[in-house]
Amino acid sequence: MRRGLPFAVIAAAAALVLLLAYGVASQGPDTSIDDAVSRGDRIEAPDESLPVLGGPGERSLADYRGKVVVLNFWASWCPPCIDELPLLERTQRRIESRGGTVLGVNYKDVPEDALGFSRRFRLSYPSVRDRDGEYAEEYATVGFPETFVVDRQGRIAARRRGPVDQQWLNTTLPPLLAEGA
Repeated sequence: MRRGLPFAVIAAAAALVLLLAYGVASQGPDTSIDDAVSRGDRIEAPDESLPVLGGPGERSLADYRGKVVVLNFWASWCPPCIDELPLLERTQRRIESRGGTVLGVNYKDVPEDALGFSRRFRLSYPSVRDRDGEYAEEYATVGFPETFVVDRQGRIAARRRGPVDQQWLNTTLPPLLAEGA
């Protein structure tokens, strides 16, 4: 009597495992936003109503239609996110009179922790809470921080995967703020 499984069964099982592994690996991250921005195209920004951090009610990108929005995904447990908060606050002060705003999206955070940083850095711009991370998924975020600049019509015009810096903001924002001003 033969012991073990017949070779054909083992081969079929191995082939199935390889096919499943290939299927998972070939999915990869969604690059549609990055691809569009790289081509110079602007695509409609995902829009969800999310709870206001530290306040009543909800906000969405639609509430800021007509403004240039620097949409920044951040978390209190992310050191680079915290490092860029003062720069984003300075940006808010610089662009709010020109029809722009920073809108923070706090990702899967303890509200008290996020509010602590908001108060520590005296952030004047609003932040909303992405409690379950689904909104970040719509932007195909892969790490934090990530920032998207949304034009006055609600389309993504620029994106930064990783921390923003003054040079990127100086290059990205003036042309968008000049549109329709």
